[in-house]
Amino acid sequence: MRLDVAAIRRGCPNSEIRSFRHLCGPELDHFRNAAAAEGPLTVACTQQAAQFSDEAGERLEAISYVNIRETAGWSREGARAGPKMAALLAAATIPAPDFPLVSLSSDGVILIYGRDEAAIEAGRLLADHLDVTVMLKQLSDTVPQGATVFPIVKGTIRAAKGHFGAFELSIDDYARPRPSSRDRFLLDPPRSGVTSRCDIVLDLSGGMPLFPAHDLRDGYLRADPNDPAAVLRAVLAARDLVGSFDKPRYVDLAPDLCAHSRSKRTGCHRCLDLCPTGAITPDGDHVAIDPNICAGCGQCAAACPTGAASYALPPADSQLQKLRAMLLAYHEAGGTNPVLLFHDGPHGTPLIDALARHGDGLPANVLPFAVNELTQVGLEAIVGAFAYGASAVRFLLRAKPRHDVTGLSQTITMAEAILGGLGFDGRRVATVETDDPDALGDLLAGIGTLAAVATPATFRTVGKRRDLLRFALGELHRLAPTPVDVIALPQGAPIGAVSVDTAGCTLCLSCVSVCPTGALRDDPDRPVLKFIEDACVQCGLCQSTCPEKVITLKPQIDFRAARAPAAIIKEEEPALCIRCGTAFGVKSTIERIAAKLEGRHWMYPAGDKRIEALRMCADCRVIVMSEQQFNPFKDVPERTPPRTTDDYLRWRDGKDNNG
Repeated sequence: MRLDVAAIRRGCPNSEIRSFRHLCGPELDHFRNAAAAEGPLTVACTQQAAQFSDEAGERLEAISYVNIRETAGWSREGARAGPKMAALLAAATIPAPDFPLVSLSSDGVILIYGRDEAAIEAGRLLADHLDVTVMLKQLSDTVPQGATVFPIVKGTIRAAKGHFGAFELSIDDYARPRPSSRDRFLLDPPRSGVTSRCDIVLDLSGGMPLFPAHDLRDGYLRADPNDPAAVLRAVLAARDLVGSFDKPRYVDLAPDLCAHSRSKRTGCHRCLDLCPTGAITPDGDHVAIDPNICAGCGQCAAACPTGAASYALPPADSQLQKLRAMLLAYHEAGGTNPVLLFHDGPHGTPLIDALARHGDGLPANVLPFAVNELTQVGLEAIVGAFAYGASAVRFLLRAKPRHDVTGLSQTITMAEAILGGLGFDGRRVATVETDDPDALGDLLAGIGTLAAVATPATFRTVGKRRDLLRFALGELHRLAPTPVDVIALPQGAPIGAVSVDTAGCTLCLSCVSVCPTGALRDDPDRPVLKFIEDACVQCGLCQSTCPEKVITLKPQIDFRAARAPAAIIKEEEPALCIRCGTAFGVKSTIERIAAKLEGRHWMYPAGDKRIEALRMCADCRVIVMSEQQFNPFKDVPERTPPRTTDDYLRWRDGKDNNG
């Protein structure tokens, strides 16, 4: 491949760039000298990464490896890929932060759930490695074993929960075969509601999966019993699932930031709706995320409006820093109209490699950006990418995704609304759903030339997603072709305002008490309702709590909101106690209550001075009622005593003459 070293040096001006023809062979001494020196080191080769790591020995600083061959050099446009190589090298210099781990352990207890001899054969293959139990839906056509190597039972799994190392199965029609079975199984009486616990589940039943998004459930292996190769792969995978295993804790949760619920009223439920594995459950006023079940799709973190759920592989600010380094280096090296291609490792990387080895390769302006899961990418990353100079963004998905990608679709819809409102014409953000490398090349070549911002932003950001999004939106608005102040967003957006029917609002301020971000506020000195749009996350708690039902959500972006003071939605004259003058409520509300009760309620006859107690503060009301010896039950006739069981018994026996 051809290396445009001059372009790479322009894109990475603060780095020493050295090129070689055969660094892993005759020129290996150059690598040894570089590895012996102090400071960060990046090697533009992933194929020989193992060899280079061995040669580096016990180097204190880690070595970064980046592929510029399949992603850039091996392309029909490889001669013009110098700026892309600079971008890839610059992105590789951003260190990946550490992430926490979750430990899972398995003692090798496996339940093989099947329908025929295929499950029993799988049990035979695993009997020397795992603690096997085979459960078949039916045993009528199964021949009993001559020797009991592992238990074979009958049953149907009604429900399943848990995770690798701690599965719990609810079983109906459970029956054990009798040892006296001869040519066919003789079963004990069946029982339902039986609970079984195991570390691993191998599902060869051919029925519906036991778990949602079953491909993402560690320890749950499923194969078509009619496909011997698939069954063998599942058996080989199960054989090694013994011992302790570490998996990333993909999502960090800050419960105090969660806007799920207040006062038993449900507000935000975005993460609950999007989680494909059921790892997220309500837990009082917030939600709980089971890290043992979480498969790391990241949709919860991408959709969380408050930043309570944050992705850790990597955090959003680290991802944005890498995007910044990549796009700024590309522009510094002379590249134009970059298209950012988000892809994952298991699907996207092999597809890009195949396109490079057997096709035309990626276009010179398409910058591949690998992430753990495409659905982890949030709105702040897309908006930030365009502020940094991207002209288009594409997400490389499988033709049949492993789990629902509704969260990503919602993010793309919001991004398109924002970009369209700011004057970015054409289809700027979209998905590419294919498993065919040639189709990938055709779709990327057909994007066309879309203009990026004239001068890319250079801002650096740290913090939670909402802070990143707020800053990125401000920068994109500053650089947009046709900036406007307000852009309407689709329902479900995490940004917006509230609309209050002030005629029906009584200033009860229940909305203020439940607002988790302080977007709705009151004033301790007077009856007033204020609103800060920059703090609103559209959780809906105010809407569900309002007793008058006068609040509606209004998803939008007002670019002036970040600098705007709190807006007064409604303000009224306070009610002053007629005895001591203390402000204690809203005057219009007190007068309305008094008007409804006077002459219409037995406690407040027309013209009676007792109605004045409603116009007093709580302390004065108690004092006046005590002074007047007010008895609310005076002149009220005594109620008929309730009839008891003894009364009915006396009536039945004829001893009650009162009817």
